[in-house]
Amino acid sequence: MSARIPVAVLGATGAVGQAFVRQLTGHPWFVIAEVGASERSVGKRYADAARWLEGTLPAEVAALEVVPCTPDAIRSPIVFSALDSGVAGDAEPAFARAGRLVLSNAKNFRMADDVPLVIPEVNASHLALLASQQRVRGWSGAIVTNANCATTVMAAALAPLHEAFEVRQVLAVTMQAVSGAGYPGVASLDILGNVIPFINDEEPKIEQELGKLLGRTDGAAVHHADLVVSAHANRVPVEHGHTVCLSVGFARRPSVAEALHVLRSWTGDALVQGLPSAALPSLIVRDESDRPQPRRDVMSGRGMATVIGRVREDQLLHLRLVAMSHNVVRGAAGGSVLNAELLVSRGLVHRETGALQLATLSASTFARPESAA
Repeated sequence: MSARIPVAVLGATGAVGQAFVRQLTGHPWFVIAEVGASERSVGKRYADAARWLEGTLPAEVAALEVVPCTPDAIRSPIVFSALDSGVAGDAEPAFARAGRLVLSNAKNFRMADDVPLVIPEVNASHLALLASQQRVRGWSGAIVTNANCATTVMAAALAPLHEAFEVRQVLAVTMQAVSGAGYPGVASLDILGNVIPFINDEEPKIEQELGKLLGRTDGAAVHHADLVVSAHANRVPVEHGHTVCLSVGFARRPSVAEALHVLRSWTGDALVQGLPSAALPSLIVRDESDRPQPRRDVMSGRGMATVIGRVREDQLLHLRLVAMSHNVVRGAAGGSVLNAELLVSRGLVHRETGALQLATLSASTFARPESAA
């Protein structure tokens, strides 16, 4: 690309907004042109408005003036939204109506029939919903969502097994990092030396989103996978990295050897390979009996890979395994950036202007060049 597309980050001062800034700084295709936040930050330099949480604040973003999260104040054609769900429900459609592409990390539109809920390696074809979304809602722009951070771990681990053996039942126990609660997040006296066996609204998200992610689309809606999910969500004293223990039942029971072969062979949708934010491999299988571990494995694939271990038989269902990935990178900002890269690479976003051009969307847009498993 001869020029980088200007993009905006909404909710840029928060923990996920800062993660977007880190992911986008130095990006070969995108350049941060605008940062938006709440009224208390508007008019300030970004360096003064954001309490920077990790690493060094990029100099090229530090001097940007924080503007309101409205289409009148933000002109970039692509908008990465780290807005809280209490605000995103009104703000994100306003940008879509104004012709912008919104890559959302919020929960508000994930389960809407015409809104793609996308992990590109798993279900890139769901982006075909965008044409129907524009037609039904009368938008000139669009909204694409990424999944809940814990669901992202599960879907990435289960997608190859679902394709090969058809997942029917899932029991999931999550151990979720404190960074998933944002900043300042969980009080230290609540989490240090402790496990909190409740995260508000987390279990319903996991139980609802997985079926959509593993489902099939006809271009107008997603036909959810026929599976049942039971989730237990826990907050644990880990900085980054959500770990999920899974017991899984299938339509066809695989042996451990068959499951491991499928997992080790998985590369994800070939359309994703070579994109700037993509990890290769996107799925890493560890043989050690005590892996994955967030401290050792969370930055695998620059934080974009999912790490799997302890694949073994299950006494109640068929298989059990442990999966882990970076909740802020893979499960939030990095996932949204990868969604945007895929849209650009498939010609649905103009490589120079960033404008949506869904007229080019066809049945072959997301056809896989080769099998993913």
